[in-house]
Amino acid sequence: MRRSPRSALLSTGLAALLTCAGCAAWDKSYESGFMYRNYPIATGSAKAGEGNSVTFKGSPMALAGGPGIAVGERLRDAKVAKGDLSPVNIAEAKGKVRIISVVPSLDTKVCEQQTHYLSEKNNGLDKMAELITVSIDTPFAQGRFAREAKIANVTFLSDYRNAEFGTAHGLLVKDPHFLARAVMVVDKDNVIRYLQITPELGEMPDMDAAFRAARELLRG
Repeated sequence: MRRSPRSALLSTGLAALLTCAGCAAWDKSYESGFMYRNYPIATGSAKAGEGNSVTFKGSPMALAGGPGIAVGERLRDAKVAKGDLSPVNIAEAKGKVRIISVVPSLDTKVCEQQTHYLSEKNNGLDKMAELITVSIDTPFAQGRFAREAKIANVTFLSDYRNAEFGTAHGLLVKDPHFLARAVMVVDKDNVIRYLQITPELGEMPDMDAAFRAARELLRG
C-alpha cells in the first residue's frame, strides 16, 4: 500500500524523535557492550483498541484494530513471520509462560533498550519462559539487529505483512503504521495475565513488573 507524503514525513520524523528520545543520561553498560540510558518508565497503561490512543511528545496517535486486548483475555489468532519468513500463529503456542515485548521499531533507541532489557536483565527467566519481541520491522531487519546486539535468547517475530498482530490486539498505531509500545505476560493456556501499553511512546514499559508477573505464574 502506497503511503502519502504526509504519512511518510510523519513516520520519518517520529522515528528520528524516538531515536533521539535518548537525550537521557547514560547508565551502566552490560556484558554485550550495550550502554543503558535512564529513560523514563511508564507508570500507567493505555487501553488498546479502536477509539483509544497513545501519545508521542503529548500528541495523540490513534490506535486501530477493533476491540483491544485486556488482562484475562486469551491471546488472539494472528499470523506473524519468523526469521525465515515462514508464518506462525502467535496464539498457537501453548504450554509455556511467555513474555511478549512489543516495540514500534528496533531502529529506535528506546525500542533497542527495551529489547536489550528483555534479553539481559530477566535474571534467569529466559531458562523458564519464552522471551519474544514483536515489531513491524522485517524479519531481515530483526535478524540483523539480533546479530549486531548479540541477542540469542529472544525470539523475534515480525508483523510486517498485514499487521495482523497489531490489528487483532488493538495495538496498531494508525498513522504512521507501526505497533504501540507494550509488554504482556501470557500463561501456559494463552491467557494474558499482565499487560502494560505505555501511554507515551517515548517511555519504557515497566519490564521488571512484567518479570515479576512471569515469576508468579511460574511459581504457581
